[in-house]
Amino acid sequence: MSDCCSNENGRQYDIAVVGAGSAGFSAAITAAEAGVRVALIGHGTIGGTCVNVGCVPSKALIRAMESAHSSHAAQRFAGITVTSGVTDWSAVQAQKASLVNGLRDKKYEALLPEYENIDYIYADGPARLVHGGVHIDGRIIRAGKTIITTGSSSSIPPIPGIEGVETLNSTTALELEILPETMMVIGGGVIGCELGQMFSRAGVKVTICCRTRLLPEAGPEISEALKASFEAEGIEVCSGVGYQRIEQTPKGVQLHCETSGGTQIVTAEKVLIAAGRRPNTEHLGLAEVGVEVDGRGGIVVDGHMRTSNTSIYAAGDVTGRDQFVYMAAYGAKLAAKHAAGQPVDPYDNRTMPWVVFSDPQIAGVGMTASEAIDAGYEVKESIAPLNQVPRALAAADTRGLIKLVADEKTDKLLGAQIMAPEGADSIQTMVMALKFGMTTKELGAMIFPYLTTVEGLKLAAQGFEKDVTKLSCCAG
Repeated sequence: MSDCCSNENGRQYDIAVVGAGSAGFSAAITAAEAGVRVALIGHGTIGGTCVNVGCVPSKALIRAMESAHSSHAAQRFAGITVTSGVTDWSAVQAQKASLVNGLRDKKYEALLPEYENIDYIYADGPARLVHGGVHIDGRIIRAGKTIITTGSSSSIPPIPGIEGVETLNSTTALELEILPETMMVIGGGVIGCELGQMFSRAGVKVTICCRTRLLPEAGPEISEALKASFEAEGIEVCSGVGYQRIEQTPKGVQLHCETSGGTQIVTAEKVLIAAGRRPNTEHLGLAEVGVEVDGRGGIVVDGHMRTSNTSIYAAGDVTGRDQFVYMAAYGAKLAAKHAAGQPVDPYDNRTMPWVVFSDPQIAGVGMTASEAIDAGYEVKESIAPLNQVPRALAAADTRGLIKLVADEKTDKLLGAQIMAPEGADSIQTMVMALKFGMTTKELGAMIFPYLTTVEGLKLAAQGFEKDVTKLSCCAG
């Protein structure tokens, strides 16, 4: 590009990408494919959160503990006895580490030589933005445009006494060499639910504490159903609590909570903080280069991922929104294409699916009923309990429900949430339905394969006008 700049070594970069995780790689590769010269600046382990300490290791352990839980699940079927459990936690951890190392090599380190336009630059210290480039390790990498993809980190809630307590976060919890007997999880969001259930199935006595309810961004029906499912497994859920103080004791940690019934003290050997994540913007020097952040520290961007400084872009968790790896990669692609001068449609998350890898799995897309009402829609809802879905009955596992939200006036679908074993793969059907503006009648008239979880969407759609308890199998 004609507006590229030169660094002190004479190399020219059109775009500098700060952060070498999923979003950073997406931006760098997209920009390189557009024919521009890219500096990919990394700090810490290449690959970022997802492959190293997030999605990959957590889902590997979750799946492993689902297998360990199989003896309990088998009790749903008459005449079947199964024995299972964790016999060697270190072996479980070693297998997980092998998977992480292999994917990091294959999907990140080994990819870089395939792109001649990308220079990978490792920074010993944090990067700092300057006008016309990025300052690292005492030198400046000059570039015409900069894309920030520095991700996010675990947030510490302001609980009195927490500074004096030995805590785990989602990273250190996944690296535990020895399983504790008891664990307290502070936070009932995605990470708290996923890891809390995983450790419970590994044999740890788990208590989940949260200010409101489990998965507060999901519908209340989902939250209550998940709580019931967790409690049936032996996980204690303390919801709607206020945190008074937390303290380290010789036997572990004590959390003093304010509840509707008075003060409750939760005690555990280990405490896992899963109270959300904060954007990694602390050392970037954003104010000095005129980059605006919102009240929670996320970088403010427009539809093309540009910041308030139009030569600087941001994508992924550092923006504080849509904190899913696929959305980070999507936003980074948009940023890179726009920075490279290519036409690109604005960022669009209206049909963004989300998944919680609990068991049952929980997935959603579009608006909840309350969000639709706030947006001015006249809302109608349909809920199909899993005990009306033939697949669930055949599997002897009716934990969960399917909920659809639609516009009363136009009959168009507005949103969906699914709580079901194997339910996560079904949400993409609703993504397509919302993408192409389907009505409840159109969804209910479609042909679905029998004895599948996704067939429950058809039943839920028919439930807007019919009593699903009175529908015959395959008669709809």
